[in-house]
Amino acid sequence: MMDWNKYLNKKISCTCGREHECDIRHIDVGKNVIDRLPDYIKTDNYKHICIVADVNTEKIAGAPVYKALNNANIEYSKFIFDDVDLIPDEKAIGRIMTQIPDDCDLIVGIGSGTINDLCRFCSHKLKNDYFIIATAPSMDGYASDVAPLIINNLKTTYEKVGRPAAIIGDTDILKDAPLHMITSGAGDIFGKYICLTDWQLAHIVTGEYYCNFIAQIMKDAVSEVAKAADSGIAQRNGNAIGAVMEALILAGVGMSYSGNSRPASGSEHHMSHYWEMKFLQQGKHGVLHGTKVGIGTVVALHLYKYAAQMLSKDDLEMLPSPLFDKTAWNNKMLEIYGPAGPSVIALEEKVNKNSDINVQRRRKAVIKNSSKIQELISKLPTIEETVHRMKKIDEPYRPDQVGITIDMLKIAIVYAKELRNRYGLLQLLYDFGQLEEAADIVGEQVMNLK
Repeated sequence: MMDWNKYLNKKISCTCGREHECDIRHIDVGKNVIDRLPDYIKTDNYKHICIVADVNTEKIAGAPVYKALNNANIEYSKFIFDDVDLIPDEKAIGRIMTQIPDDCDLIVGIGSGTINDLCRFCSHKLKNDYFIIATAPSMDGYASDVAPLIINNLKTTYEKVGRPAAIIGDTDILKDAPLHMITSGAGDIFGKYICLTDWQLAHIVTGEYYCNFIAQIMKDAVSEVAKAADSGIAQRNGNAIGAVMEALILAGVGMSYSGNSRPASGSEHHMSHYWEMKFLQQGKHGVLHGTKVGIGTVVALHLYKYAAQMLSKDDLEMLPSPLFDKTAWNNKMLEIYGPAGPSVIALEEKVNKNSDINVQRRRKAVIKNSSKIQELISKLPTIEETVHRMKKIDEPYRPDQVGITIDMLKIAIVYAKELRNRYGLLQLLYDFGQLEEAADIVGEQVMNLK
């Protein structure tokens, strides 16, 4: 298992000009590590512990957690959500805030994505600490300091809301997680191929901050999961599953170093967020985040291939600029995003990413750096090898495998970029008037993958 001391509780002076630091005190991944939970509680001198879980995660890991605490004579209260399919929204936040005892100084969450995000946000609001006991290696948010929540029907990411004081991933529990949750974690990591390319693309085109050291951490995480996917994940090998968990945590550490989610979230995540919102509006909650990210990764690889062909044209500057009709666009956002439409419109009002001035500025930078961008794209893995790797672990790679229709796919390609103020692949294609054509061509290609 990984030596976390080189990443935690220290300042790292980087060649990027910044100091990187991650203030997570304890990361423990391996066999029987839940037994060390009392040691971390006593080391940090917590007195009033509240366990937060849902009915599913309590069944998975509640018993060993309670046993470890009882054996160490550590008292605790608990709040268990009775929701079979818990949604991280205002209602869930309110239920935690009203149920946690006033004197609680440590929340111990048992779960993965939803429980972790809720505990993180509530810990931040209550100004106390939280630990997370992982029940599945299903997503990369364990070590991040962002909490993606559903607020006013909109996927809203709250940044800089703190990290867990401890992350505990017991491989005996993680390897028995439902396989689709394990492969969801792999899908989330595969998305780093795209977001790292988006991040470097933004650095080239807009001058956005970029750090090679952080990017390499992400690449190391992807490499480890690729190895585990090639051999070990499908067989539920404890070491392979542990490698997935460590890669997911390492991705979160990278986000902590950068101060935002940029190193771990790009165009693939934006499409995933759109699909998640549409599923929620339709009353469907079953497709895991990482699974949608994995599918978004395959879509984005096709789109990057399209972009590379576009950038190779001698008359790139002759491609038409988009005509931004604000009124028509606003109406389209209300149609596409429904209840979340006003928030999307408000973001554009604030940042003007689609304005003619900003589009022209970015177009000039892309044309100037066309060769450099093509070289960047050429370093991406091929569509074939990515799909082959996903097939080996039975991870969905085609949208229709999880209920995403061709219309939902095309709309995500064209409009998912509106969810965040992040320059990347989708904005690049928009700036050259190619996004709708790319959606038509790539949409058919992806849906017809074998």
